[in-house]
Amino acid sequence: MSPTQPTPREFLASAAPGTRVVVRYRIAGGGLTDALGHLVDTDDDGCTVRTRQADVVIPLELVVAAKEVPPAPPRRPARARG
Repeated sequence: MSPTQPTPREFLASAAPGTRVVVRYRIAGGGLTDALGHLVDTDDDGCTVRTRQADVVIPLELVVAAKEVPPAPPRRPARARG
C-alpha cells in the first residue's frame, strides 16, 4: 500500500519557508492559475509564494493543489549580437 498524500493545506502547513513550490488555486470567473516560486509563509488563512514578479498571497480556501518542485534550471547567458 502506498502512503496517503497530504492535502494541499497540510503540505503547505508543513513545508519549510524557502521551499520551491507550485500552488494551483481558483480565480474569479471559475478558472485556475498557478503560483510558482518560493514559499514565504503559511498561516491559518493563506500562504505567500514569492514568484519572479511579486509575492502572491493565496487564501487557503482557494487552493486546489500544491507540491514541492525542483530548483529552477540555470538561466542561459544572453547571446552576443553580431
